[in-house]
Amino acid sequence: MPIYIGTSLVLLIILILSIGLAVTIGSVNISMKEVYGIILYKLFNIGEISTSAAKIDVIWLIRMPRTVLAIAVGMGLSVIGIVMQAIVKNPLADPYILGISSGASLGATLAILLGIGASLGSSYIGIMGFIGAFSISMLVLMLSNIGGRTNSVKLLLSGMALSSVCSAFSSFIVYITNDSQGMKNISFWLMGSLAGANWNEISFILPIIFIGTLFFMTQYRTLNLMLLGDEVSVTLGTDLHRFRIIYLIITSLMIGVIVYSSGMIGFIGLIIPHIVRILFGTDHKKIIPIGAILGAIFLIWADVLSRIIIKGTEVPIGILISMVGAPCFVSLMIKKSYGFGGSN
Repeated sequence: MPIYIGTSLVLLIILILSIGLAVTIGSVNISMKEVYGIILYKLFNIGEISTSAAKIDVIWLIRMPRTVLAIAVGMGLSVIGIVMQAIVKNPLADPYILGISSGASLGATLAILLGIGASLGSSYIGIMGFIGAFSISMLVLMLSNIGGRTNSVKLLLSGMALSSVCSAFSSFIVYITNDSQGMKNISFWLMGSLAGANWNEISFILPIIFIGTLFFMTQYRTLNLMLLGDEVSVTLGTDLHRFRIIYLIITSLMIGVIVYSSGMIGFIGLIIPHIVRILFGTDHKKIIPIGAILGAIFLIWADVLSRIIIKGTEVPIGILISMVGAPCFVSLMIKKSYGFGGSN
C-alpha cells in the first residue's frame, strides 16, 4: 500500500508539472511562471497578468484547452479500457472493442461524404461520430440480450458482428461517392486530433469523464468479480448481468463524448491498463486511479509531440501513439507477465 500511495502522489506531481510544461512548448516561447500566473488569475483571480495579450491568447485559448482535453481523453480512454477488459474478461479489449469505433466511423462518414447532420452546427462531424458510437453500443447491448441474458462472449460476438456491418456500410458509401477529399478528411478524423479543443466543449466533456471515472472507482469490487467469471460471482451472491448493462451504458457515453471531441484515438485503452496491471496487479481499487492519471500524462505528451515533431504541421496523434506505444507494449509483455483475472 505505501508503494501504491507513493506512486499515486508522484504521478499527480508529474501531471501538474506536465500541464505547465506542455503549455510552454511550441512556436511561441512562454515561461512556466507566465503559464501558472495566467492559470491562477483566470481560475481564482489571484495575482496580476503582466504577460502580453498575444501570449495570453496562446496560453488560455489555444494550448491550455488542448492540454485539458488531453487530460480528459487520456483519463477516459484508460479507465474505459480497464472497465471493458473486465466486462468482456479479455485482456486485449480496448474502448473500441465492441464495434464502437466502427459506429463512430460510420457516423463520421455519413457526415463528411453525405452531409448528414450538417444542420447540427460546425461540430456536426464529431456529433455524428458520437451518435454512431453511442447507437452501436446500445445495439450491441440489445443484440447480446437476445435469446438469453448477456455475457462476455455474447457481447464480443455482437460487437464483432455490428462492427462488420458498420465497416461494410462505410466502405459502400466511400465507394459510391468517390470523393477523394472526403476520404482524406475521414482518414484524418479517424487518426484523432486535439486541435479543435475549446473551453465550451471542455466544460461539457470534462464533467462527464470525471464523474464516470469517479463512478468506476467506487465499483472496484464488482469489477474484480467480473474477472473471476459469472459462475464464481453467482456463488458469492452477486449477479453481474445488471452491472454489465449499467457499465456499458456509462462507458458508451464516455466514449461518445471522446469521439465527439477528438476523433478516434486508439491504443491508450489497451496499453495503459496493461502497464498498471504489471505494476499493481489486477485489483481495480488500485489500477483505476493510477490508470486515469497515467493515461492523462501519456496523452498530454503525445499531443506535445504531435505539435512539434514536424515543424509547421501537426501529425495526427493516433499515428504517434501507435508508433511509440506499440514497441513499448511489446517490450513490457516480453519482460514481464501478469495474471488477468487470477489473484490480485
